[in-house]
Amino acid sequence: MPGGFMVKRTWQPKKRKRQKKHGFLARNSTKTGRNVLKKRRQKGREKLSV
Repeated sequence: MPGGFMVKRTWQPKKRKRQKKHGFLARNSTKTGRNVLKKRRQKGREKLSV
């Protein structure tokens, strides 16, 4: 790369952060999150959340 520096990629996976944001308990803790779970159950999704 010109300038001698690397650009950091946007996806730096972190298990804890992922669970906190998109996990089952996070979904279940808000009204809209519970709606998401309900819709995913209705649709027959095998995975309800991360």
